[in-house]
Amino acid sequence: MDEYDALIRILVATILGAMLGLEREWTAKPAGLRTHMLVAEGSALFMVGAILIAETTDTGAFAVIDPTRVGSTIVTGVGFLGAGMILRSGDRIQGLTTAAGIWVAAAIGMLVGSGFFIVAVFGTVLSLATLIGLRFIERKLLRPRTAAMLSEDEEDDQNT
Repeated sequence: MDEYDALIRILVATILGAMLGLEREWTAKPAGLRTHMLVAEGSALFMVGAILIAETTDTGAFAVIDPTRVGSTIVTGVGFLGAGMILRSGDRIQGLTTAAGIWVAAAIGMLVGSGFFIVAVFGTVLSLATLIGLRFIERKLLRPRTAAMLSEDEEDDQNT
């Protein structure tokens, strides 16, 4: 890989991260456009950097440089970032989907940084379908049922 290929990979990762971030912005979630872009870009930068270093380092007869080890540290680091997005308020937990989105943005960045554009684009499309499509299903099918169960619980509380 040359440096121009590296620049393209970083740009594509940033654009795919932006796609996820836009969905989070439109739904007014805490981590939006900039966060998702930076997570995807950062992951791509780490992977591209690891690959470039591995390709340009003379390992000699016995030394081995493994760029995939960088990927495992990205997953760990992003896990901490995602954990910071999760909040508990009483019996409600908020931020899980946003934290998962950050985790997915990191995976997309890692894939693009490693040169797997098609898999990364598919992952982005599938993630958007999950976020947007399932929100519709939740609102139409699950929330009315939950609201009905809550109103029944309130009636039970008033009767006792």
